[in-house]
Amino acid sequence: MTYQPNVRTTPEHTRAQPPAPATVPVPPQRGAWSATAERLRTAATTEPGRLRIVGAVLALLVVAFGAVTAFEIADRASAADDVVGRSQPLSADAAAIYRSLADADTTAASGFLAGAQEPLDVHDRYDRDIKEASRLLVKAAANTDASTKSGHEITTLNEELPRYTGLIERARANNRQGLPLGGAYLRYANQQMTNVLLPAAERLYAAETGRLGEDNDAARAWPFFSIGLGVVALAALFWVQRRNYRRTNRVFNHGLLVATAASTVVLLWLAVGHTVARSELHAADVNGQQSLDVLNHARIDSLKARANENLTLVARGAVLTPDGKNDKYETDYTTDMKALGEELKRAGKLADDDQGSGPVTKAVDAVSEWQGRHRTARTADDSGDYEGARAQIIGPKDSTGESFERVDDALELALAHEQDEFTRAAKDGRGALGGLPTGAAALAALAAVAAIVGINRRLSEYR
Repeated sequence: MTYQPNVRTTPEHTRAQPPAPATVPVPPQRGAWSATAERLRTAATTEPGRLRIVGAVLALLVVAFGAVTAFEIADRASAADDVVGRSQPLSADAAAIYRSLADADTTAASGFLAGAQEPLDVHDRYDRDIKEASRLLVKAAANTDASTKSGHEITTLNEELPRYTGLIERARANNRQGLPLGGAYLRYANQQMTNVLLPAAERLYAAETGRLGEDNDAARAWPFFSIGLGVVALAALFWVQRRNYRRTNRVFNHGLLVATAASTVVLLWLAVGHTVARSELHAADVNGQQSLDVLNHARIDSLKARANENLTLVARGAVLTPDGKNDKYETDYTTDMKALGEELKRAGKLADDDQGSGPVTKAVDAVSEWQGRHRTARTADDSGDYEGARAQIIGPKDSTGESFERVDDALELALAHEQDEFTRAAKDGRGALGGLPTGAAALAALAAVAAIVGINRRLSEYR
């Protein structure tokens, strides 16, 4: 029998366990921003570290100054370019549409008064007016979003103009046959023009003129952010150079001096260029656009007055005012002539030279002559002398038609002069901003490089 030693067994749960390893505390993780801030604090305890921070801040400031200047001035230059090349031409076209429509209505009434055989020159003038209005509407539609207010007015004009011309053709056809229905068609056409077409054209002109004003304001807005950054950048450059002088007793640091000079040039260019642009665009508005607006309204008032004067004879008292007491067309003529006189007074005050005031003075004299001849024509018509009144209205000599043409010619000269004034001043304003965005960006880049070179020159002294 084999001997077996007496082995005492120990339960598993009572056996000795090896000691657990000691737990080492893990330091809390810091964010990237905290780590960066710590490095900056550490670097700031030494002069080389402080210089590196200063160099980075200077470079960032001048680059930001150049970038913001380039962005803001590019935005203002674009607005100034819109003033010259888009909004003002569209405003002028809208005014031309209004004038063409009003002149077509006036000419149609004059041709009707002439009798069954409408004079060829009158017929041709009417056709030119309609073609010009149609051409300008096509041009305006091509440069205008159909969903805008201007787009809606253009659509209305395009839809309603054929209806007006259709009524005029019916009036002509009946007039050639000696049928009194021709006068009714002419009055319907005039109502279509007065109540639908001209109001739409006026709203189109107001919308385009409003957009011109917005573009002008945008181009003239001061670039306060750019100027503020420029002042801060220059202040920082001067502070760094003063600090450098106090620590090293050296008057100049070439790199920092170049950076300061470049930043100064940008700031002066910005201030002077934008001031000149503002001044020229203001002159374009005051001496050009405001005069154009008044003269356009004056010319339209004269055309409406002439149309109502003609229709007074065509209707022969058949159309009365709502109260039933007065001839409607004669009343409208009086209202239009009063508005014309007020517009001419304003135009005379706005004219800033003889070339602008001279035509306005001629228009005022012609209006006075027109009113005198109109009173003579009304006296003849009221006394039953229709043929004498008609000769006084559309006759080739000493007629109100002759006076009207003098008014229209004078206003056309004044408008051409004021248009030239506006275009010249607006182009000068746009030109004052030319090259500034690119120049500011290039000079800012030069300033940033120069500032870094200047700081590195100081750092080299610590190596």
